[in-house]
Amino acid sequence: MTNETLTGRRIAILATDGVEQVELVQPREAVEKAGATVTLVALDHGDIQAMESDVNAADTFTVDRVVADVSADDFDALILPGGTTNPDQLRVDADAVEFVRAFVQARKPVGVICHGAWTLVEADVVKGRTLTSYPSIRTDIRNAGGTVVDEEVVVDGNLISSRNPDDLPAFCAKIVEHFRA
Repeated sequence: MTNETLTGRRIAILATDGVEQVELVQPREAVEKAGATVTLVALDHGDIQAMESDVNAADTFTVDRVVADVSADDFDALILPGGTTNPDQLRVDADAVEFVRAFVQARKPVGVICHGAWTLVEADVVKGRTLTSYPSIRTDIRNAGGTVVDEEVVVDGNLISSRNPDDLPAFCAKIVEHFRA
């Protein structure tokens, strides 16, 4: 995508240590290439440690803003990348959970991939919604009242979900499309 379809749009990526690097980098590049301004929001100031295949340290990324200091009102859309330890840490942080809940309740678009849906479960926003995710968290989504399907990308209202890094091309295209609206 080379056109400026997201010019003027402000996108937050909520992530912390343990984020799956490719699930942070590729969606970020896709929305930036489409013209969006992206802010990396995390639990603390400094850098976060990304991972490859969940267990191998990859690059670090500088945090732009701390979740306790931002609001969903500051942004037009949200990206929730996965990795197992990233959403596991986010879902026990009250500010992160409220940040995610506020996006969904405001009907702002939220792109979520892989284990990132754990944060949606904790925010209590999946009841009655249809999502896809990494297989190991599908029971959590069902137990929270959501419906799980095994598809590359699923759009249910303002939620855009994907299963894993193999789905990134389709996921990135779909978030650009939906973040434009």
